Order: sequence, then structure tokens, then C-alpha cells
Amino acid sequence: MVLRDKETYMRRRSRNRYNLKKKSVDKPRLCVYRSNKNIFAQVIDDKTGKTLFAASTLEEQFKKQKVYGGNVGAAKKIGELIAKKAKDLGVKEVVFDRGGYLYHGRVKALADSARAGGLIF
Repeated sequence: MVLRDKETYMRRRSRNRYNLKKKSVDKPRLCVYRSNKNIFAQVIDDKTGKTLFAASTLEEQFKKQKVYGGNVGAAKKIGELIAKKAKDLGVKEVVFDRGGYLYHGRVKALADSARAGGLIF
């Protein structure tokens, strides 16, 4: 990554986190991390600083299916899984933390499938 790209990523990330802290009063945060080969999502309670639950393409069910984790299809499955886990724990509303990533591609696919699964953000 070129230094300029990293600087813009860090600026976007800090700007996004600043706006999230204003909005998230009592809501947990759905945080997304993507690498070239995998995508990860976790729901974090910022009051206690603990992760409530998480899902990624490195879990056993994805390894058994031999699904490639670096595409939009895998991101949709992770969004569905996060929504299902949230429903099981009784979490209905979250704040979406996209980090420094643009709301496009895999990040958007994960968010849309989580919304379709019943999460509100």
C-alpha cells in the first residue's frame, strides 16, 4: 500500500469512528474487517469493551464447504450469519462500523444481507 493510500484510509477510519461515537448511545457496534482472502464481522459492546459475537470466513462451516472468502458471495453469507447470531442473542439494533473501507463491494454486500436478516442500522 502506498503511503498516501494508507493516510487516506486512516483519515476515513478516524472520521467514521468519530461519527459513530456520536450516534451509538446504547447500541452495539457491527465492525467489519476485510482482507484479500477473508472477511470478518463482529458485534462489540463498547460500554464493556467486549465482543458479543463474531463471524468470519475462517469458521469451520466455510472451511468444510471450501468457499473462497474474498468475494461478495462470502460477504453475503457472513452478513446472514451475523444477523442470525444477533437474533439469537436478542440484539436488534446496531451501529455499522465500516472502518476505513468504502461502502462498496464486499462491505456493502455484508451490510445489505445483515439488514435483510433483521438487523437495524
